[in-house]
Amino acid sequence: MKLVRYGPAGREKPGIIDAEGVLRDLSRKVDDIDGNALSPTSLAGLRKLDTRRLPAVRGRPRLGPCIAPPPKFVAIGLNFSDHAKETNSPIPEHPVVFFKAQTCMVGANDNIMLPYESSKVDWEVELGVVIGRTARYVAEKDALRYVAGYCIVNDVSEREFQMHRSASQWSKGKGCDTFGPVGPWLVTADEIRDPQNLDMWLDVNGERKQTGNTRTMIFSVPQLIADVSRYMTLLPGDLITTGTPPGVGMGRHPQEWLDAGDVVTLGIQGLGEQRQRVVAFKGRRMAA
Repeated sequence: MKLVRYGPAGREKPGIIDAEGVLRDLSRKVDDIDGNALSPTSLAGLRKLDTRRLPAVRGRPRLGPCIAPPPKFVAIGLNFSDHAKETNSPIPEHPVVFFKAQTCMVGANDNIMLPYESSKVDWEVELGVVIGRTARYVAEKDALRYVAGYCIVNDVSEREFQMHRSASQWSKGKGCDTFGPVGPWLVTADEIRDPQNLDMWLDVNGERKQTGNTRTMIFSVPQLIADVSRYMTLLPGDLITTGTPPGVGMGRHPQEWLDAGDVVTLGIQGLGEQRQRVVAFKGRRMAA
């Protein structure tokens, strides 16, 4: 199944993309694409639906983040060896864990807004893993049983905030508004045979910047779930974004950064594509 959330920001409704690519309204079946809807029992019920009986959604509404704001937005850093090398970082012995803010989440095709005082905004195509069952001290061999589905995440990053204003913790550069495009849809785990064999790519203004495959991850999806669940309880609806392949702006010579007017497109095999336009900071800065 391809599950979506559609409509104006903050007022999204749950939906499903049927076999013919038609967006259908799911709001009479589930309240949202959240932890309750992503439980094994709920997903089993949704699979039994005759989607032709669900109301078709007219027009081309905005697609919001494909899941409701998660209890936790967990991110994994330096999880591709070539990416670690291009950033002059050692290959990690254990998964590097940080957090992205719920408030950074936007739809797959929403704008990326440059933060106030930003100067080094970067791109990162990543595989997102959404948890469907409470996971605590999960064994690696059982870990995929806890996955509800997969999606695309652009782990947008402000490197000046991340590297120079955050000491050893990266969240300042990772949680800015619009820095978490998620979607366009959540593909349920039964449709992804092997999450460790998915091609990934990202372009800026039509020029290929990143090309990779999830098979080159240092820590696989099962390893990540097993590791993270040792240190915190993962809840239904939690999102883990699993690291990026090489080709980010920080690793280029000379370094490259996103600017207003740029267009970022990215995709992962079987999970669709995203497209974001970069825009200048908008809004009023709060007084100190």
